[in-house]
Amino acid sequence: MTVAARPPSRARLALFVFLGVYPLVTALIYALAPLTVGWEIWQRNLLMVPIIVVTMIWVIIPRIHRHCARWL
Repeated sequence: MTVAARPPSRARLALFVFLGVYPLVTALIYALAPLTVGWEIWQRNLLMVPIIVVTMIWVIIPRIHRHCARWL
């Protein structure tokens, strides 16, 4: 008999995602700031958002599920 896995707690998952997103966004702001001096905010975001989304989907969220599954 197989037991269905319970879905992760949304509040805990949100907390873990926040803990992954915040340092990523902060690091990108510092890393890209020297390269984007004089750019408009929308231009910086156009560069940063795809990097953040790809990193979250293929790196951070899978690691959260792998390493923190018991707390979700």
